[in-house]
Parts: sequence; structure tokens; C-alpha cells
Amino acid sequence: MKIRSVHAFAIRSDLVGGPARTSARRPAWVDHAEVANPMSHYARFKRLRSSWRPRWPAVACIVTAQDGQWGLGMTRYGSPVIAIINEHLAPLLAGESCEDIAALWQMLQRLTSPYAGGLSCYAISAIDLALWDLRGRHECQPVHRLLGGGARADLPVYATGNDPDWYLELGFDALKIACPYGPADGPAGLDANEALLREVRALAGLERDLMVDCWMAFDLPYALEFAARVRPMGLSWIEDCLMPEDFDGLAALRAGTPGQALAGGEHWYTPEPFERALRAGCLDVLQPDIGWASGLSGCLRIAELARAAGRPVILHAGMNTAYGQHFSLAVPNVPQGEYFVGSAPGVPLEEVRLTPGTPVPVKGRLAPSDEPGFGLGLTLDAARALAI
Repeated sequence: MKIRSVHAFAIRSDLVGGPARTSARRPAWVDHAEVANPMSHYARFKRLRSSWRPRWPAVACIVTAQDGQWGLGMTRYGSPVIAIINEHLAPLLAGESCEDIAALWQMLQRLTSPYAGGLSCYAISAIDLALWDLRGRHECQPVHRLLGGGARADLPVYATGNDPDWYLELGFDALKIACPYGPADGPAGLDANEALLREVRALAGLERDLMVDCWMAFDLPYALEFAARVRPMGLSWIEDCLMPEDFDGLAALRAGTPGQALAGGEHWYTPEPFERALRAGCLDVLQPDIGWASGLSGCLRIAELARAAGRPVILHAGMNTAYGQHFSLAVPNVPQGEYFVGSAPGVPLEEVRLTPGTPVPVKGRLAPSDEPGFGLGLTLDAARALAI
């Protein structure tokens, strides 16, 4: 079975579907909450991440075989990624075999080597996910079964966001909070971060896991002080304190926070930085994003490295997409999944999913679809209709 065509196009979102039918109780936290970030030192951009992040739409990619069978992958970063796929990679993939996805993944890595980095890996991710979806459809098997899944029926899921009362109402037993303040806010910001985590810990109780995402906002001294301040809250991990390339800082943070688990990796895009972090013992939890880190094939390589080192993998926002759900169920060293909740309190989660076949967590657990491929629940016409 050979590839007839590869085509990428813009879509509204790779995580959230259309407008909800149910009225919200209050606005979603993402609409107004300040979150510490790499631009927090710039007053113009400090308040909201949306003020400086690119406004490119998300990306869908359809790979069609010569017999008309097809698969759909998704990623982010709009026109640059679409151009990489349609103007460079798609013409070179035409006529290649669909069946050896590992060989195609290696080919894509080499094809993009002159400009390798984040955007090229987003493009590779979309193509790779579409190939796996196509394979599952062709073999009439869900992808998690192609990967050897079946030892467990579902997975526990934690909720990420700053509406923790709503997540507890939905039945989640583990929460992750986005840290509001960083070095730009000085000692008062440290006090406020500590107060917020104390409040959430009191709300969640000691029996639930609580984590915090610092989203590349800290420097090393601040991260060390923050970790010392929040130690009494018993956080399961502290995530993404430093800029992703700061391996020396990460090693120093690891040395300076004994007994506190550290997580990260959502902004690493190939297996190599994960392997480097594992060799150095810098991270306790690896968090690649399946739509960014060179797709399912890339994440399988990362998971194997982590398994050999005795470390878990928990995909970034892995339970928001069917892609992450299938990977997470099938890979043994994935103990749980993350569901990023950007929708408003009171709106049922099933109303804000992108594709009708993608399950949502129920009482803090989730089982992926058993339909062929990733079970997205879309016809080819419906997949094309996602275009904007």
C-alpha cells in the first residue's frame, strides 16, 4: 500500500471543539488568569500568555493511500507547519509505502535535517499520526491494539487548570495548577504562589495528588526558593521550571531539591534531549507531547528510553486527544494521563471535544475508543470540513 497524497490544512483547534451548548457558571480560567511565563519580565506581555503567543491556527494532515484509505493527524503552528508539509514533505512522500511507519519516520527526520527543530517536528508529528491512523483503519484495529495494548482497560487522569473546584466536582482525584507568578513578581509573588497552593491543597485534601506547572517562567534561584516554600504541600511534582535548553540549570535544580520530583519535556521535540536528561538524572517524569515530539513514533522511542531508566512517561495534555489516549493505554510505563481543562466550569467535557469519537474522562478515568485507527469518529468529508 503506497501513499497517494499528503495534505495539511488549518483547523480551529487541536484540543477543543466548537461552542458548548451548556451555559457556563463563570468564565474559564484561561480567559483571565495570569500564568507565569517566559515573557513575565515584559510589562506589555506579562498579564496573559495570549498577548504574545502566535495566533496561527492548529493543523490537520490527511494521508491518503492509493486505494483511497486515509488517516488524520493533528498538530499546531499553522502556516509555517502547513508549508513544511505541503511544500516540502508531501511531494517526497508520494509513492512511498505506508506500511513501514518507522522507516518513514527516519526518512522525515533526515528530510528536515537542514532546518531541524520545533516546527519541523510539529510537521513530522502530524504526518506520523496520520500514518498510524491510516494503518489502524487499514487493519481494522484500534491503534492501542496495534501497539500491544490490552493489559488494562482504562487509565487514571489528572486535570490541569485553575478551576480546581470544578475538577473535583467532575470526579478527578488529581490536580495540576498553573503557577501564577515568577521572578518578575519578586517576594510578593512567592507569597502568592505559596498561598494559592495551600488553598488548593486544603480544597483537594491530602489524599489527592497535587502538582504545579511553572511553564518555563523561573530562573534557578527562584525555582530553588519556590521548591523550598511549597515542600510542606507535598506536591507530586514541580513541572517545567526553567527554559527547556537549560540543562545545566536543570541539573542544579535536581541537586538542590532532594526528595522533590521534577517533571518536564513538553518543549523537547526529539528523543535526544530526553535521553540526555535521563543520563543526567534530571527528571523524574517525562512529558513529551504526541502532537509535537515527532508523533507517536517519536513518543514510542522516548518511552522506551524512559522504561530502560525506570522513569514514567505522562504525555503533555495526552488525554485531550485520541492520539495520546491510545499511546497512554498501550505503553506500560505510562501510569496516568493529563487532561487540560480550558473550558468553563459547568460545561460538560463532552461538549468541548474536537472530534466526536474522542472520549473524555469520567470520574477521573478514561478508556480510548476501540474503533479502527484512533477512533476519531469522522468521515473523510467531516475531516476535510474541519478546515477553516
